[in-house]
Amino acid sequence: MTDTAALGQEIRGLIRGAGTATLGTLYTGPDGPVPYCSLVLAACDQDGSPVLLLSTLARHTDNLLKAPAVSLLYDGTAGLPDPLTGARATVMGTIEATDDPRLRARYLARHPSAEDYADFGDFSFYRVHIRSAHLVAGFGRIHDVEGGDIVLPESGCREIAEAEADIVDHMNDHHGDAMDAYARGLGGLDGGGWRMTGCDPDGADLHRQGAYFRLPFPEIARTTGDVRTILVELAQTARKMAE
Repeated sequence: MTDTAALGQEIRGLIRGAGTATLGTLYTGPDGPVPYCSLVLAACDQDGSPVLLLSTLARHTDNLLKAPAVSLLYDGTAGLPDPLTGARATVMGTIEATDDPRLRARYLARHPSAEDYADFGDFSFYRVHIRSAHLVAGFGRIHDVEGGDIVLPESGCREIAEAEADIVDHMNDHHGDAMDAYARGLGGLDGGGWRMTGCDPDGADLHRQGAYFRLPFPEIARTTGDVRTILVELAQTARKMAE
């Protein structure tokens, strides 16, 4: 029997680790409707729902304002000798504009350069409500997964969402050495000065001078206590691996 929760977590991992995605909308031209694909910067909410910042001057935004059904392709095949052996997921759902300041903060933490234009009159933030996804995780591993198995329940995200800013500030103010250890020991990345920019039930986001490292948790964190325990254990593991 297929473990749908594990498949959902795998898809969330692709969403959380991706800085970009391919956005699919429906364009109705002179010859009728056709799929329209474009590259977008992507972030996500605590539950894994995609968050985008889009301009009304872009064709994809004009498309989705007329027909809010969208898809997003998340590609996890970078660096593989044969990309077809890697995981990728097409996430399908509906999109709507949001003025939630928390989603704005999460997006800009993931993409600081977007601060330069986020307040332009033609830009708005959007949240995608996932209905389902099609996961291809290598040859023979093809699964359709329902949205309820992908996004985390709100009740399981609330405590960490409310404490996210405090967690990030605490780690950056007091545990810079741990961040460098995570990147070096678990990510194989050289250099110091790594900073945490986000934390969610599945892991944490680290940045350094334009570089990005996703620190996945070995299990889903439900509380701030879970996050603390996991970060301590990962720091211990990372330091041993970096020796």
